[in-house]
Amino acid sequence: MKLNGQEGIMSNDGIGWDTPPQWQELDQRQLIGSLRFVSGEPHGDRLRLRYYLVDDAHTLAARVWFGPGAAGPPGHAHGGSIAAVFDEVLGLTAWVKEYPIVVANLNVNFRTALPLETVTTLMTHVESFVGRKISVRGELRGPDETLYADASALLLVIDPEKFAKKAGV
Repeated sequence: MKLNGQEGIMSNDGIGWDTPPQWQELDQRQLIGSLRFVSGEPHGDRLRLRYYLVDDAHTLAARVWFGPGAAGPPGHAHGGSIAAVFDEVLGLTAWVKEYPIVVANLNVNFRTALPLETVTTLMTHVESFVGRKISVRGELRGPDETLYADASALLLVIDPEKFAKKAGV
């Protein structure tokens, strides 16, 4: 199968998810449970994501496919779909390390239009952790290393029980 001129490995969902062999795939369901606003439809036509630990678990990577349901400008992904992916993946960078968080601030820089049906790679890392504040960064790149967007987020560590009470859950 060819994806944007690249040979791809077929999976049961028809998308090539080429990944380096040293990347450890994470079980999304165990990782984020019901918190899957973005990645909750693994066979949908909008977004499909797979998560991986890289570099001895210091980096979280996501392989992201932007399908026709994520359309914005003709033939390209909507900026909101890109921002939503950053929100989920940057937040998961902390959840993987077992820090329950909420995203307090998200800044996305759109660098160039992202063609639909492209399998991209979003690499993230924690920049700092001070008190309850975690600073995280990420870059979204195509198979040819084109930088489509980069983002930074300020995450706040929460007490899940207190947070649920405030929400009336």
